[in-house]
Amino acid sequence: MMKAFTLALLLLAAAAAVYAETPARGSFERIKVHGKSLEGNLEGDSPDRDVSVYLPPSYATARNRRYPVVYLLHGYTNSDEGWFGPGLKSGFLSANTSLPAVADKAMTDGGANEMILVMPNAYTIYQGSMFSNSVTSGDWEGYVTRDLVAYVDSHYRTIATPAGRGLAGHSMGGYGTIRLAMKYPGVFSSIYILSACCLTANLNPQGQAFAQAEAIHTPEDVAKAGRGPITMLAEAAAWSPNPKNPPFFFDLPVKDGVVQPAVAARWVANAPLAIIDQYVSNLRKLHAIAIDVGDKDGLSKSNQELSRILSEYDIPNVFEIYDGDHTNHIALRVERNVLPFFSKNLTFDKESHRK
Repeated sequence: MMKAFTLALLLLAAAAAVYAETPARGSFERIKVHGKSLEGNLEGDSPDRDVSVYLPPSYATARNRRYPVVYLLHGYTNSDEGWFGPGLKSGFLSANTSLPAVADKAMTDGGANEMILVMPNAYTIYQGSMFSNSVTSGDWEGYVTRDLVAYVDSHYRTIATPAGRGLAGHSMGGYGTIRLAMKYPGVFSSIYILSACCLTANLNPQGQAFAQAEAIHTPEDVAKAGRGPITMLAEAAAWSPNPKNPPFFFDLPVKDGVVQPAVAARWVANAPLAIIDQYVSNLRKLHAIAIDVGDKDGLSKSNQELSRILSEYDIPNVFEIYDGDHTNHIALRVERNVLPFFSKNLTFDKESHRK
Protein backbone atom coordinates (compact mmCIF):
# COMPACT_ATOMS: atom_id res chain seq x y z
CA MET A 1 0.00 0.00 0.00
CA MET A 2 2.82 2.35 0.97
CA LYS A 3 4.66 1.50 -2.24
CA ALA A 4 1.57 2.31 -4.32
CA PHE A 5 1.12 5.61 -2.48
CA THR A 6 4.78 6.51 -2.99
CA LEU A 7 4.54 5.61 -6.67
CA ALA A 8 1.48 7.82 -7.05
CA LEU A 9 3.30 10.73 -5.42
CA LEU A 10 6.25 10.24 -7.76
CA LEU A 11 3.96 10.19 -10.80
CA LEU A 12 2.23 13.37 -9.65
CA ALA A 13 5.58 15.06 -9.09
CA ALA A 14 6.77 14.01 -12.52
CA ALA A 15 3.58 15.29 -14.14
CA ALA A 16 3.93 18.59 -12.29
CA ALA A 17 7.53 18.92 -13.44
CA VAL A 18 6.53 18.28 -17.04
CA TYR A 19 3.69 20.78 -16.75
CA ALA A 20 6.02 23.38 -15.25
CA GLU A 21 8.47 22.93 -18.12
CA THR A 22 5.77 23.22 -20.80
CA PRO A 23 6.16 26.64 -22.43
CA ALA A 24 3.22 28.98 -21.98
CA ARG A 25 1.24 29.59 -25.12
CA GLY A 26 -0.78 32.49 -26.33
CA SER A 27 -4.18 32.15 -27.93
CA PHE A 28 -5.36 32.83 -31.46
CA GLU A 29 -8.74 33.97 -32.73
CA ARG A 30 -10.02 34.97 -36.14
CA ILE A 31 -12.71 37.64 -36.03
CA LYS A 32 -14.65 39.86 -38.42
CA VAL A 33 -14.07 43.60 -38.30
CA HIS A 34 -16.38 45.79 -40.33
CA GLY A 35 -14.70 48.53 -42.31
CA LYS A 36 -16.78 51.66 -42.75
CA SER A 37 -13.88 52.89 -44.86
CA LEU A 38 -14.38 49.96 -47.25
CA GLU A 39 -18.12 50.36 -47.75
CA GLY A 40 -19.20 50.87 -51.33
CA ASN A 41 -15.91 49.90 -52.95
CA LEU A 42 -16.45 49.36 -56.66
CA GLU A 43 -14.64 46.03 -56.72
CA GLY A 44 -17.48 44.57 -54.68
CA ASP A 45 -15.16 43.19 -51.98
CA SER A 46 -16.81 42.73 -48.60
CA PRO A 47 -16.22 45.52 -46.06
CA ASP A 48 -16.43 42.84 -43.35
CA ARG A 49 -12.85 41.61 -43.16
CA ASP A 50 -11.34 38.61 -41.45
CA VAL A 51 -8.74 39.62 -38.89
CA SER A 52 -6.34 37.31 -37.07
CA VAL A 53 -5.51 38.22 -33.48
CA TYR A 54 -2.79 36.70 -31.31
CA LEU A 55 -3.17 37.21 -27.55
CA PRO A 56 -0.01 36.60 -25.52
CA PRO A 57 0.35 33.83 -22.90
CA SER A 58 -0.61 35.93 -19.85
CA TYR A 59 -3.58 37.68 -21.47
CA ALA A 60 -6.19 35.22 -20.13
CA THR A 61 -4.95 35.35 -16.54
CA ALA A 62 -3.53 38.87 -16.03
CA ARG A 63 -6.94 40.49 -16.12
CA ASN A 64 -5.79 43.99 -15.20
CA ARG A 65 -2.86 44.11 -17.57
CA ARG A 66 -2.85 46.05 -20.82
CA TYR A 67 -0.68 45.23 -23.81
CA PRO A 68 0.84 47.09 -26.76
CA VAL A 69 -0.38 46.04 -30.19
CA VAL A 70 1.66 45.36 -33.31
CA TYR A 71 -0.39 45.58 -36.49
CA LEU A 72 1.01 43.33 -39.21
CA LEU A 73 0.37 43.68 -42.95
CA HIS A 74 0.80 40.64 -45.20
CA GLY A 75 2.15 40.49 -48.73
CA TYR A 76 0.51 40.37 -52.14
CA THR A 77 -1.39 37.11 -52.97
CA ASN A 78 -1.18 36.27 -49.26
CA SER A 79 -3.66 36.65 -46.41
CA ASP A 80 -3.73 36.57 -42.63
CA GLU A 81 -4.31 32.82 -42.87
CA GLY A 82 -0.96 32.44 -44.58
CA TRP A 83 0.74 33.80 -41.48
CA PHE A 84 -1.48 32.44 -38.72
CA GLY A 85 -2.51 29.07 -40.17
CA PRO A 86 -0.02 26.19 -39.93
CA GLY A 87 0.03 23.96 -42.97
CA LEU A 88 -1.31 26.64 -45.30
CA LYS A 89 0.56 27.88 -48.32
CA SER A 90 1.89 31.22 -47.28
CA GLY A 91 5.10 32.26 -48.97
CA PHE A 92 6.07 33.43 -45.48
CA LEU A 93 6.19 30.58 -43.02
CA SER A 94 6.95 26.91 -43.52
CA ALA A 95 4.13 24.39 -43.40
CA ASN A 96 5.21 23.35 -39.91
CA THR A 97 4.90 26.63 -38.09
CA SER A 98 2.77 29.75 -37.80
CA LEU A 99 3.00 33.26 -36.44
CA PRO A 100 1.44 32.23 -33.08
CA ALA A 101 4.14 29.55 -32.71
CA VAL A 102 6.85 32.05 -33.57
CA ALA A 103 5.39 34.59 -31.14
CA ASP A 104 5.10 31.99 -28.37
CA LYS A 105 8.76 31.11 -28.76
CA ALA A 106 9.91 34.73 -28.74
CA MET A 107 7.74 35.71 -25.78
CA THR A 108 8.51 32.71 -23.58
CA ASP A 109 12.24 32.34 -24.13
CA GLY A 110 13.04 35.91 -23.14
CA GLY A 111 13.49 37.30 -26.65
CA ALA A 112 10.47 39.59 -26.56
CA ASN A 113 7.92 41.07 -24.20
CA GLU A 114 4.31 40.02 -24.44
CA MET A 115 2.22 41.95 -26.96
CA ILE A 116 -0.93 41.55 -29.03
CA LEU A 117 -0.48 40.86 -32.74
CA VAL A 118 -3.19 41.80 -35.25
CA MET A 119 -3.32 41.13 -38.98
CA PRO A 120 -6.24 42.01 -41.30
CA ASN A 121 -7.01 39.98 -44.40
CA ALA A 122 -6.30 42.34 -47.32
CA TYR A 123 -6.75 39.71 -50.03
CA THR A 124 -9.09 41.18 -52.66
CA ILE A 125 -10.60 40.22 -56.01
CA TYR A 126 -7.20 41.15 -57.49
CA GLN A 127 -5.29 39.31 -54.74
CA GLY A 128 -4.19 42.36 -52.78
CA SER A 129 -5.33 45.83 -51.71
CA MET A 130 -1.94 47.62 -51.82
CA PHE A 131 -3.12 49.18 -48.52
CA SER A 132 -4.08 52.30 -50.46
CA ASN A 133 -7.08 54.64 -50.66
CA SER A 134 -9.27 54.18 -53.73
CA VAL A 135 -12.98 54.29 -54.55
CA THR A 136 -12.37 51.14 -56.56
CA SER A 137 -10.57 48.92 -54.05
CA GLY A 138 -11.69 50.83 -50.95
CA ASP A 139 -10.02 53.08 -48.43
CA TRP A 140 -7.60 50.58 -46.92
CA GLU A 141 -5.63 53.38 -45.32
CA GLY A 142 -8.71 54.33 -43.31
CA TYR A 143 -9.55 50.72 -42.56
CA VAL A 144 -6.20 50.03 -40.93
CA THR A 145 -5.57 53.37 -39.22
CA ARG A 146 -9.15 54.08 -38.08
CA ASP A 147 -11.59 51.18 -38.27
CA LEU A 148 -9.26 48.38 -37.20
CA VAL A 149 -7.36 50.32 -34.54
CA ALA A 150 -10.62 51.58 -33.01
CA TYR A 151 -12.10 48.07 -32.95
CA VAL A 152 -9.05 46.49 -31.34
CA ASP A 153 -8.76 49.23 -28.72
CA SER A 154 -12.44 48.84 -27.82
CA HIS A 155 -12.47 45.03 -27.66
CA TYR A 156 -9.09 44.12 -26.16
CA ARG A 157 -6.97 45.33 -23.25
CA THR A 158 -4.61 47.49 -25.24
CA ILE A 159 -2.33 50.39 -24.45
CA ALA A 160 -4.44 52.68 -26.60
CA THR A 161 -1.87 55.34 -27.43
CA PRO A 162 0.57 55.73 -30.34
CA ALA A 163 3.38 54.71 -27.97
CA GLY A 164 1.63 51.38 -27.53
CA ARG A 165 1.14 50.71 -31.26
CA GLY A 166 3.58 49.35 -33.81
CA LEU A 167 3.18 48.66 -37.51
CA ALA A 168 5.09 46.11 -39.57
CA GLY A 169 4.65 44.42 -42.93
CA HIS A 170 6.27 42.21 -45.52
CA SER A 171 6.45 42.93 -49.28
CA MET A 172 3.10 44.59 -50.14
CA GLY A 173 2.72 44.92 -46.38
CA GLY A 174 6.11 46.61 -46.15
CA TYR A 175 4.89 49.08 -48.77
CA GLY A 176 1.73 49.59 -46.73
CA THR A 177 3.82 50.15 -43.61
CA ILE A 178 5.87 53.04 -44.99
CA ARG A 179 2.82 54.45 -46.80
CA LEU A 180 0.66 54.57 -43.67
CA ALA A 181 3.51 55.83 -41.51
CA MET A 182 4.12 58.70 -43.91
CA LYS A 183 0.50 59.72 -44.25
CA TYR A 184 -0.93 59.05 -40.77
CA PRO A 185 1.32 60.37 -38.01
CA GLY A 186 0.06 59.91 -34.49
CA VAL A 187 -1.38 56.42 -34.99
CA PHE A 188 1.75 54.25 -34.68
CA SER A 189 4.99 55.12 -32.92
CA SER A 190 7.38 52.54 -34.37
CA ILE A 191 7.52 50.69 -37.69
CA TYR A 192 9.37 47.70 -39.10
CA ILE A 193 9.55 47.26 -42.89
CA LEU A 194 10.39 43.83 -44.29
CA SER A 195 11.35 43.63 -47.98
CA ALA A 196 8.94 46.34 -49.10
CA CYS A 197 7.71 46.19 -52.68
CA CYS A 198 6.57 49.03 -54.92
CA LEU A 199 8.90 51.69 -53.54
CA THR A 200 10.22 53.01 -56.84
CA ALA A 201 8.41 55.01 -59.51
CA ASN A 202 7.94 53.34 -62.90
CA LEU A 203 8.38 56.22 -65.34
CA ASN A 204 8.02 54.06 -68.43
CA PRO A 205 5.50 51.26 -67.81
CA GLN A 206 6.03 48.67 -70.50
CA GLY A 207 6.27 44.93 -70.82
CA GLN A 208 4.25 41.81 -71.41
CA ALA A 209 2.38 42.06 -68.10
CA PHE A 210 0.84 45.39 -69.12
CA ALA A 211 -0.19 43.99 -72.50
CA GLN A 212 -1.76 40.96 -70.84
CA ALA A 213 -3.56 43.16 -68.32
CA GLU A 214 -4.95 45.27 -71.15
CA ALA A 215 -6.38 42.12 -72.75
CA ILE A 216 -8.48 41.33 -69.65
CA HIS A 217 -12.10 42.37 -70.15
CA THR A 218 -14.30 40.06 -68.04
CA PRO A 219 -14.36 38.53 -64.55
CA GLU A 220 -13.62 35.22 -66.22
CA ASP A 221 -10.45 36.73 -67.69
CA VAL A 222 -9.49 37.95 -64.23
CA ALA A 223 -9.88 34.45 -62.79
CA LYS A 224 -7.51 33.05 -65.42
CA ALA A 225 -4.91 35.83 -65.26
CA GLY A 226 -1.33 35.08 -64.29
CA ARG A 227 0.70 36.75 -61.54
CA GLY A 228 2.06 39.58 -63.73
CA PRO A 229 -1.19 40.90 -65.22
CA ILE A 230 -3.24 40.39 -62.07
CA THR A 231 -0.68 42.49 -60.21
CA MET A 232 -1.19 45.27 -62.74
CA LEU A 233 -4.93 45.12 -62.11
CA ALA A 234 -4.46 45.31 -58.35
CA GLU A 235 -2.20 48.32 -58.67
CA ALA A 236 -4.54 50.04 -61.13
CA ALA A 237 -7.49 49.49 -58.80
CA ALA A 238 -5.50 51.04 -55.96
CA TRP A 239 -3.64 53.85 -57.72
CA SER A 240 -5.63 54.87 -60.80
CA PRO A 241 -9.32 54.35 -60.00
CA ASN A 242 -11.92 55.59 -62.47
CA PRO A 243 -15.57 55.24 -61.41
CA LYS A 244 -16.63 56.13 -64.98
CA ASN A 245 -14.76 53.23 -66.57
CA PRO A 246 -16.73 49.99 -66.10
CA PRO A 247 -16.56 47.08 -65.67
CA PHE A 248 -13.37 47.31 -63.58
CA PHE A 249 -13.46 51.03 -62.69
CA PHE A 250 -9.80 51.81 -63.16
CA ASP A 251 -7.39 53.01 -65.83
CA LEU A 252 -4.24 51.18 -66.87
CA PRO A 253 -1.08 53.19 -67.56
CA VAL A 254 -0.80 51.53 -70.98
CA LYS A 255 -3.56 51.63 -73.62
CA ASP A 256 -3.27 50.02 -77.05
CA GLY A 257 0.40 49.54 -76.31
CA VAL A 258 0.98 53.26 -75.69
CA VAL A 259 1.93 54.70 -72.31
CA GLN A 260 -0.73 57.02 -70.89
CA PRO A 261 1.32 59.76 -69.16
CA ALA A 262 -1.50 61.05 -66.95
CA VAL A 263 -2.24 57.57 -65.58
CA ALA A 264 1.46 56.72 -65.22
CA ALA A 265 1.86 59.93 -63.21
CA ARG A 266 -0.82 58.76 -60.78
CA TRP A 267 1.16 55.56 -60.20
CA VAL A 268 4.32 57.59 -59.64
CA ALA A 269 2.42 59.62 -57.03
CA ASN A 270 1.96 56.39 -55.06
CA ALA A 271 5.66 55.39 -55.07
CA PRO A 272 7.16 56.13 -51.63
CA LEU A 273 10.62 56.98 -52.94
CA ALA A 274 9.07 59.57 -55.28
CA ILE A 275 6.96 61.28 -52.61
CA ILE A 276 8.82 60.73 -49.34
CA ASP A 277 10.18 64.30 -49.34
CA GLN A 278 6.64 65.55 -48.75
CA TYR A 279 6.30 63.53 -45.55
CA VAL A 280 9.57 64.16 -43.75
CA SER A 281 7.91 66.03 -40.90
CA ASN A 282 5.51 63.13 -40.35
CA LEU A 283 8.29 60.54 -40.38
CA ARG A 284 10.26 62.57 -37.84
CA LYS A 285 7.42 61.94 -35.38
CA LEU A 286 8.11 58.20 -35.32
CA HIS A 287 9.99 56.86 -32.33
CA ALA A 288 11.80 54.10 -34.22
CA ILE A 289 12.15 52.77 -37.79
CA ALA A 290 13.71 49.50 -38.94
CA ILE A 291 14.11 48.11 -42.46
CA ASP A 292 15.51 44.77 -43.57
CA VAL A 293 15.75 42.79 -46.80
CA GLY A 294 17.51 39.67 -48.07
CA ASP A 295 20.69 40.04 -50.12
CA LYS A 296 19.19 37.78 -52.78
CA ASP A 297 15.93 39.73 -52.93
CA GLY A 298 15.44 41.83 -56.05
CA LEU A 299 14.01 44.53 -53.78
CA SER A 300 17.23 45.01 -51.83
CA LYS A 301 18.35 48.14 -53.71
CA SER A 302 15.06 50.00 -53.31
CA ASN A 303 14.86 49.15 -49.61
CA GLN A 304 18.42 50.33 -49.11
CA GLU A 305 17.54 53.53 -50.96
CA LEU A 306 14.64 54.11 -48.57
CA SER A 307 17.03 53.85 -45.65
CA ARG A 308 19.50 56.18 -47.36
CA ILE A 309 16.88 58.88 -47.94
CA LEU A 310 15.71 58.68 -44.34
CA SER A 311 19.29 59.03 -43.15
CA GLU A 312 19.84 61.95 -45.50
CA TYR A 313 17.05 63.75 -43.69
CA ASP A 314 18.59 62.77 -40.34
CA ILE A 315 15.69 60.45 -39.57
CA PRO A 316 17.19 57.62 -37.49
CA ASN A 317 16.60 54.14 -38.86
CA VAL A 318 18.11 50.70 -38.54
CA PHE A 319 18.81 48.95 -41.86
CA GLU A 320 20.05 45.41 -42.40
CA ILE A 321 20.69 43.24 -45.42
CA TYR A 322 20.72 39.60 -44.36
CA ASP A 323 21.54 36.33 -46.11
CA GLY A 324 18.25 35.36 -47.74
CA ASP A 325 15.75 35.87 -50.52
CA HIS A 326 12.30 37.45 -50.47
CA THR A 327 10.62 34.91 -48.19
CA ASN A 328 12.88 32.18 -46.88
CA HIS A 329 13.83 33.71 -43.51
CA ILE A 330 10.82 35.87 -42.67
CA ALA A 331 9.66 33.71 -39.76
CA LEU A 332 13.13 33.85 -38.23
CA ARG A 333 13.31 37.62 -38.76
CA VAL A 334 9.98 38.06 -36.99
CA GLU A 335 11.14 35.98 -34.04
CA ARG A 336 14.64 37.38 -33.64
CA ASN A 337 14.33 40.90 -34.99
CA VAL A 338 10.79 42.23 -35.40
CA LEU A 339 9.29 41.27 -32.05
CA PRO A 340 12.45 42.23 -30.07
CA PHE A 341 12.46 45.57 -31.93
CA PHE A 342 8.93 46.34 -30.74
CA SER A 343 9.80 45.07 -27.25
CA LYS A 344 12.50 47.71 -27.13
CA ASN A 345 10.52 50.56 -28.65
CA LEU A 346 6.87 50.26 -27.58
CA THR A 347 5.39 51.24 -24.22
CA PHE A 348 4.50 48.34 -21.95
CA ASP A 349 2.21 48.04 -18.96
CA LYS A 350 4.01 48.68 -15.67
CA GLU A 351 3.17 45.10 -14.66
CA SER A 352 5.26 43.72 -17.53
CA HIS A 353 8.94 43.04 -17.26
CA ARG A 354 10.96 44.87 -19.89
CA LYS A 355 13.46 42.70 -21.74
